Amino acid sequence: MEASFADRFADTLRRGLVEAGITIEEDVQELLLQYAQQVEEGNRKLNLTRITSPEEMAIKHFVDSLACFKLDLTRSEIHCLDVGTGGGFPGIPLAICRPSWKVVLLDSLRKRLNFLDSASENLRLSNVHTLHARAEDAGQDPSYREKFDLVVSRAVARLPVLLELCVPFVKVGGRFIAMKGAGAREEVEESGNALRKLNCTISQILEFELPDDAGERALIVVDKVGSTNPTYPRRAGTPAKNPL
Repeated sequence: MEASFADRFADTLRRGLVEAGITIEEDVQELLLQYAQQVEEGNRKLNLTRITSPEEMAIKHFVDSLACFKLDLTRSEIHCLDVGTGGGFPGIPLAICRPSWKVVLLDSLRKRLNFLDSASENLRLSNVHTLHARAEDAGQDPSYREKFDLVVSRAVARLPVLLELCVPFVKVGGRFIAMKGAGAREEVEESGNALRKLNCTISQILEFELPDDAGERALIVVDKVGSTNPTYPRRAGTPAKNPL
């Protein structure tokens, strides 16, 4: 008899985490599985992800999201923002694994956020909140500007654009982690002007391979060393059309 989605996902996740050197308790892995099942079900109605097989989902969404824990994120209480969260990655897996963190999921599509609100309620994740906005608009809002210890973003835009979208949310002394695939160093080389204008520096580039030959990945760690000029972010659409 063919193994179920749950069994295939759980087995791949467990093995993938070990291969990636990431330690997650078994009861937390069970919550990750429950979220994966909700994504699989929700994807039938919403465009949450093109990855539908349980094995690929376990590695390319969940292990990939949790690769942030390869970095030194030792503070127990972190106010974290996931910019362009899409199907909730990496924000929901991070929130599941770190219940002491406060995680805000930002996306411009209300239907996705409705799903994430429902999934968070089903999983009893009291540390997750959603924000329906364009990053350019929210980045100028005093309620969110320079309010976060950590900002993360995965598969949203090239780094020069992403820096303008994400760095304004980061507190001075905080971090932005850009989660990238192959070619990350090329994007870094394009980003010198943006780094200077946004008062930030790259302190680390961690490159690694996902298990199961699922591809090259890189975590680009950006430290914010000074306040963001009020000019940035520019109005919606401008960063992508005219990168710094």
